[in-house]
Amino acid sequence: MAQQRVKLRAIEGGAGRAPAKKPTKSKSKTLASVEAATRTVRLEVEGLAALDEALQNGLGKPFSQAVKLLAAARGRVIVSGIGKSGHVGQKVAATFASTGTPSFFVHPSEASHGDLGMITPDDVILAISWSGETVELKNIITYSRRFSVPLIAITSRKTSALGGQSDVCLELPRAKEACPHGLAPTTSTTMQLAMGDCLAVALLEAKGFTAHDFKVFHPGGSLGASLKYVGDLMHSGEKLPLARSDEPMAAALVTMTAKAFGCLGIVNGKGKMVGIVTDGDLRRHMGASLVDAVTRDVMTKNPKTVEPGMLASAALELMNSKRITALFVVEKGRPVGIVHVHDMLRAGVV
Repeated sequence: MAQQRVKLRAIEGGAGRAPAKKPTKSKSKTLASVEAATRTVRLEVEGLAALDEALQNGLGKPFSQAVKLLAAARGRVIVSGIGKSGHVGQKVAATFASTGTPSFFVHPSEASHGDLGMITPDDVILAISWSGETVELKNIITYSRRFSVPLIAITSRKTSALGGQSDVCLELPRAKEACPHGLAPTTSTTMQLAMGDCLAVALLEAKGFTAHDFKVFHPGGSLGASLKYVGDLMHSGEKLPLARSDEPMAAALVTMTAKAFGCLGIVNGKGKMVGIVTDGDLRRHMGASLVDAVTRDVMTKNPKTVEPGMLASAALELMNSKRITALFVVEKGRPVGIVHVHDMLRAGVV
């Protein structure tokens, strides 16, 4: 009987196979965490997809009206909201301000205790509330109606107190929160934030806000560095490595070595750039006759050049694509500077 039981266990478990290992406790927790993360992303993506579809249908018209109202404002955009909507509102206000639209956040509770004085009839109020029934927004809504301050609502209920009183209501589609209990604002705040970004970008384009304008509001950090111009970083004047097109290479080599940029700009009798001599050109013409030649015999014609007004980030991209380390800066064909890849890196341009 004992032998039969052993055989039965071997048949049930598979002869010659070890029993399957159960996942460890830590591994199970890791798998559960990843599953929660992917579910959250999936639900928030579904919310954004619903917002995209709404914008292409009924939400498109009030959205356009909201952009026109914001663009026509002579004052500032006053953003307000409380709780998670308030945090979203602070980010939206910051995005408006950094893209050329004066804006700031007013906390609805503080507004009831004096901060309503910050709001003028020239301003536009953008109030954010998922339910549209936020009690704390009541005084801002009343103030906007009393003093005819335009009011734009971002809410999920057009018939709510906020939606019903607004001049333009941006009604967001209802979507399932990523929170398994359906309580913590997750998908809803992602949609609110996306709507704020949509308004900011549409307004940016309507105003013709350019990359050059960005520099005024973003002088610091990596973004500020990428918005520097070539003219901000170039070497000019006596530092320029230049030689005439009929100059002997013996003298040109002295200039090229002294300036230490690894290249030499060649100009004609009118001072316009006609070529460049690089280390590669020297290697290609290496020989006893090199010092007896003149620069036009060695130079590469029509070199890549940039203008002072080009963004440094664009110039760096050109350097990388052409595998070169320096670019001459020209205005009306005349060299006015030179910029090296090391200048870009030191400035933090990426």
